[in-house]
Amino acid sequence: MNLELSEEQQLLQKSVREFAEAEVKPLAKENDETGKFPRGLFQKAAELGLTGVAIPEAEGGAGMDHISYAIVVEEISRACASTGVILSVQNSLYCDPIHRFGTDEQKKKFLLPFARGEKIGCYALTEPQAGSNAAALATKAVRKGDKYVINGTKAWITNGGAADAAIVYVNTQPEKGEKGITALVVEKGTRGFAVGKEEKKLGIHATACTELSFSDCEVPTGNRIGAEGEGYKVALSTLDGGRIGIAAQATGIAQGAFEAALSYAQQRQAFGHPIADFQAIQFMLADMATEIDAARLLLRRAAWKQDSGARFSMEAAIAKLFASEMSTRVAHKAMQIHGGYGYSSEYPVERAYRDARITEIYEGTSEIQRLVIAAWVLKNY
Repeated sequence: MNLELSEEQQLLQKSVREFAEAEVKPLAKENDETGKFPRGLFQKAAELGLTGVAIPEAEGGAGMDHISYAIVVEEISRACASTGVILSVQNSLYCDPIHRFGTDEQKKKFLLPFARGEKIGCYALTEPQAGSNAAALATKAVRKGDKYVINGTKAWITNGGAADAAIVYVNTQPEKGEKGITALVVEKGTRGFAVGKEEKKLGIHATACTELSFSDCEVPTGNRIGAEGEGYKVALSTLDGGRIGIAAQATGIAQGAFEAALSYAQQRQAFGHPIADFQAIQFMLADMATEIDAARLLLRRAAWKQDSGARFSMEAAIAKLFASEMSTRVAHKAMQIHGGYGYSSEYPVERAYRDARITEIYEGTSEIQRLVIAAWVLKNY
């Protein structure tokens, strides 16, 4: 693996950072306070090709690699974690599984306009009683001729309140356990499909995170992604890529918090000196820089492994575990460096502190990542 970014990747990083500074960062505080889904930013990101970064150009994407995708999510999250995860879900949780498992006809209808950013997608796996145990889905679908009839509720669905379509994971044969799960695309406006309450959260307020409910909701069998009973495989393989997105989000949050703390430490005076002159502050900054660098290297290794075509489950879990817990630690130190001002919503580190915490929970909690890593270690070492 070459640790240096290619010329194309460096150019992408520069252009996305300029976009984030000019368009995303000025709205981050307002988006956090209002919780309004940033449709305008989403459309501008789409114009830059950021809604289908690693999707082939023939399918509406930018045709880049997954290292480029990681760069995009990190740079956007450095300015606004909500916008970062919105793009992460669009890219890795919605577009990617249709790219990998969808038919040509499905790609034209359910991928092309989404990779272009003309439409918004979401990934509906979690339920009120089924989070880490994804095989315990209570949302059921019964096949009747050329249609499936869906009944149930999904919870904590990022982009759910704004999405034009959802990949919904349902139980078609409960007696078969995980082998009875099927993935279906359900479009907005389908009878029996409704958006429920929006979740009130500690952070990432502008993500349209909602419940989705299904009551005798009929969808054509042609909306099935993969074969019947292959939904669990689709879901878990999708989460591998999703974890790279969340590792990138966590790294971006940490980078933004670090930069804010560094700038503050160089300006804030105490005892006649900038506080950056004091060893206690210097040690915190050194630890922050070290951990961010380590997380970024793990993140790019996982993305490189994904691009190689090899199995990357362990690398994605390692990157997600370390980057998410690192982000919380860095945001904590950034707040500490700011002192009382770090506790004020007038300063960005307060938002970073709240936003960082979710990265240890979604796309598989830290405990789930440790289970994944342990399984690989016990099997292969």
